[in-house]
Amino acid sequence: MAEAGQEYDVVVLGGGLGGMTAAKRLADAGRSVLLVEKYSRLGGYATWFKQKGHIFDVALHAFPVGMAKTLRKYWSKDLAARVMPLPRIVYNNPEFAFTTTFETGDFKRILRERFGIADEQSEAFFAACRNMEFYAAGAQVTTREFFEKFFPGRLDVMRVLLETVTYATGTNLDDPATVYAIIFSNFAQKGTHTFRGGTDYLLAEMQRLLLESGVDICLRTEVDAIEVEDGRAAGISASGLNVAARAVVSNANLKKTVLELMNMPDVYPPFAAEVRDVPLSVSVTQVYMGVRPGETIPQIADILFSSAEPKYDAAAFRAFPPRSISYSFYYPNHVRPDYDGTEIVASMCSEYDDWDGLSDEEYARQKGVLVDAVLQDLNRYIPGINTKLDHIEAATPKTLERFTGHPRGASFGTKFPGFLAAERLPEVVKGAFHCGSQGILMSGWLGSANSGALVAAKVDAFLDSLAQ
Repeated sequence: MAEAGQEYDVVVLGGGLGGMTAAKRLADAGRSVLLVEKYSRLGGYATWFKQKGHIFDVALHAFPVGMAKTLRKYWSKDLAARVMPLPRIVYNNPEFAFTTTFETGDFKRILRERFGIADEQSEAFFAACRNMEFYAAGAQVTTREFFEKFFPGRLDVMRVLLETVTYATGTNLDDPATVYAIIFSNFAQKGTHTFRGGTDYLLAEMQRLLLESGVDICLRTEVDAIEVEDGRAAGISASGLNVAARAVVSNANLKKTVLELMNMPDVYPPFAAEVRDVPLSVSVTQVYMGVRPGETIPQIADILFSSAEPKYDAAAFRAFPPRSISYSFYYPNHVRPDYDGTEIVASMCSEYDDWDGLSDEEYARQKGVLVDAVLQDLNRYIPGINTKLDHIEAATPKTLERFTGHPRGASFGTKFPGFLAAERLPEVVKGAFHCGSQGILMSGWLGSANSGALVAAKVDAFLDSLAQ
């Protein structure tokens, strides 16, 4: 931890992709920056772990091609060059089964050939997604109304275009259409991508670049409070020490930032009430599976969206035991070119309440039910998969809450109202800023990193105003 009394231009709280990108941008602008992270490594939810010789990516399963531009602009050309396509996205459910590149042109082909939708009708929909006004109309029109405008009564078409976004973020028909549109249009632009080298390489390189830019990094450091004096952010207290700063950027969950770290209910009750009413995003459960060395599995997909639900049903996708599961496949020498391991990560939207309040025995039993449900489903695609594994473990919303500090294990921050509240934070407390996945920025890695860059520009302008 930094020495007591030390002062920085900016303290960044939280080393997720948003916090790291903000810290690097500000350091590159000549600001003195301290980055504080509670965990033993940077990355936040975008992390990895190793068990029994297997490397598991927790959240690096897919992102839009725009991530290459973001990495090139804010990090390095080398990282941007490692963005690689995942061209085999497989859907399988009672209504349809097909493989797609997840590009706009391929979706138009599928809608035309499989669902009888004219190209002109599809293109009007895709254009509306790309051109939606995010601050106004998009926040007022629901996703349900948006789909009814272009595909009235076609619940099957809606499932084709919406189900994967629901799997990833929990977006439902009553959420603002802007949330769906920004995510889907980003991905459908040029398909789904991932990072060659894996999360372990990416985070190690990002940490090296942060240090090269002059960012001071403190790991395993829990921030106790964001200090506010006379209506201004004045620094942080952590591990019994105080660090002064002219601005503070929080990459922690918005609710935790405002309601706990800033003690806003006492400082500014009306804003605290606004943030308290902001809905959190859903959480996830995951099952990590390592294939035994010497065993092989068929390369059936890069990502497989498997569901037993007869119709699109956002609530059913979060039900327990799970019946709708996305699988990310890590084949030998693919994502990690010099690594011959094989891993599968199953991810499911989940309700925190399904896991909260359980005894240790009940919690372990429920994790067993989760694993059994995943193996039973995966066995449909890879018969005998359970005999090919030498490692399997499960993570729940409680796991996510414990490691990231996100309230109720919220995997994508807050829903749309959180974006508006985060925008207002610097007006309520001068020099206090928030970055991360909220509202229209819910494009996972891409949205988080871009959020950090956008907020860094605002912080830089704020510091300039103090100098003037």
